Amino acid sequence: MPRPKREPNLRLQTLIDEAGFSHKGLARRVDDLGQAKGIPGLAYDHSSVIRWLKGEHPREPIAPLIAEVFSMSLGRKVTVGDLGLPATNERSDIGLRFATSWRDTIEVITALWRSDLERRQFIVDSVFAAGAYATSAIRWLTAPPARIIVPTRSTRQVGRADVDAVREVTHTFHRLDNLFGGGRARLTVVRYLHDEVGPLLHDGRYSETVGRELFTAAAELTRLAGWMAYDLEHHGLGQRYLIQALRLAREANNYALGGEILAGMSHQAVYLQRADDALDLARAAHDSAIKAGLPALASESLIMQAHALAIDNEPSACGKALNAAEEAFERSSRTDTPQWLRYFDEAYIAAKFGHCFRELAQGDKAEYFARRSLDMVDGYVRGRTFNVVLLANAQLQQQDLDAACATGNQALDLASGLQSARTIKYIRDLRRRMSKFSKEPVVSDFQGRAHELLPASDPRTSNRSRAA
Repeated sequence: MPRPKREPNLRLQTLIDEAGFSHKGLARRVDDLGQAKGIPGLAYDHSSVIRWLKGEHPREPIAPLIAEVFSMSLGRKVTVGDLGLPATNERSDIGLRFATSWRDTIEVITALWRSDLERRQFIVDSVFAAGAYATSAIRWLTAPPARIIVPTRSTRQVGRADVDAVREVTHTFHRLDNLFGGGRARLTVVRYLHDEVGPLLHDGRYSETVGRELFTAAAELTRLAGWMAYDLEHHGLGQRYLIQALRLAREANNYALGGEILAGMSHQAVYLQRADDALDLARAAHDSAIKAGLPALASESLIMQAHALAIDNEPSACGKALNAAEEAFERSSRTDTPQWLRYFDEAYIAAKFGHCFRELAQGDKAEYFARRSLDMVDGYVRGRTFNVVLLANAQLQQQDLDAACATGNQALDLASGLQSARTIKYIRDLRRRMSKFSKEPVVSDFQGRAHELLPASDPRTSNRSRAA
C-alpha cells in the first residue's frame, strides 16, 4: 500500500513569514532554546525547516520548542496545533506532578517507570520544565505531615526483609554508578523499581512503621534513578524521577532525605546554569536540614547556595555561604549522618569550594581546593574525574598550560571506563577553554588525544537513529 502523500505545512510557513524568520534563523533559535532547556545534541539547520514545511513532523519534544520560539517572537501564545503539527497523544506531564494523595502518587510513579522502560521517546527526551521544581518544593514545604493509611485489602505482607532488600539493591547500584557512571545500569534500576518495588507499594500490606521505611527505601532508589538520568544529561527525565522521589520522602515524613533530594535538584539546576532556581532549591533543602537536625545536610545545602551565588557572580554572598557551610560541617558527626549522605566529606566539600572559586575566576584558590578534593576515598571514579577536570581548569585559569594539559590527560585516562555524559561534557568544556592556546604544542597534543578518546557521538543517542 503506498505511503500517504505529505501535505505542505502552510500554517508553519505563515508563522515563519509573520515572524520574519529565515529557515536558518528558525533552526538556530530552536537549537538555542533547546540548549537552554537542557536538551543536548540539537543540530537543526535550514534543511530541517524545509522538511517540516514539506510535511515532516519533528521528533518530540521539538514541536513545543518551535511553538515557544514563535510565542517569544510574536508576543502571543502559539500552540503546537497553530504550527500545523499534531499534538502528542502522550501524557507529557507524567512524573512532573507532586501528587496530593497517596493513591495518585502510586499511579504517577508507576506510569513514569513504565514509560521509561518502554523507551517512550516523549519521556526519554523530555524537556527540563522550568517551574516544576518550584511547585514541588512549595508542596514539600507546605504539605501537612503524611498519615500512613495501612492497607486492609492487600494480600501481600510486606516486612522489614523486603525493605532491606530494596536498600541493599540501592547500595549496590550506588556503588556501580560511582564507579562506572549513570549509563552502566540505569535501565536495570528502573526495571527493578517497576518489577519489584512497584508491587510492594501498590499491593503490599504493612504496618505504619514498615510503611514509612518502605517509602524511604523507594525514595532512595527513585532518587538514584533520577541521578543516573541526570548524569546522562536526560535532564527532563531526571527531573521527573527526583520530583517523585521527593513525593515518596514526603509520604515517609523523612525531612532529611527530602532535604537531600532538594539539594540534588539544586545540583542539577546549577549544572544547567539556572542560578535562581538552584538558590531557591538549596534554601528549601536547608529548611529541611534544620527540621531534620542534620548539620551535614545543612552544610551541603549551604554549599549549593554558595555555588548558585558564584554563578551569579556574587563573591561576598558566596563567601558567607561557604563560611556557614564550614561551620555547619564542623558540628556534624559521622555516626549521626545517614548512609546516603556519607559521601559528603572533606574532599567533597573541597571540590565544591573549588567549583565556586573557579566560577569566580579565582584560579589560585580553585587550584588549592581542587588539590584537596583529590584526597578522597576509593570507589568514586566519576567524582575523581570531575575533580581532576576541576584542577585542570584552575591551572588553565592561571595559564599554566603544561600543568593543565598533564592534568587533563589524567582526566582522559579516568574517563575511559565511564558511561557518563556529564564527564564527557566537562572534558569537552576543558578543550573549548584551551582552544585559544591551541597553537601551543602541549595544548595541541592534548586536544588531539581528547579528540581520539572521547566518543564521536552522544553516548545516549548513538544506538538510535535521529528523527526529523
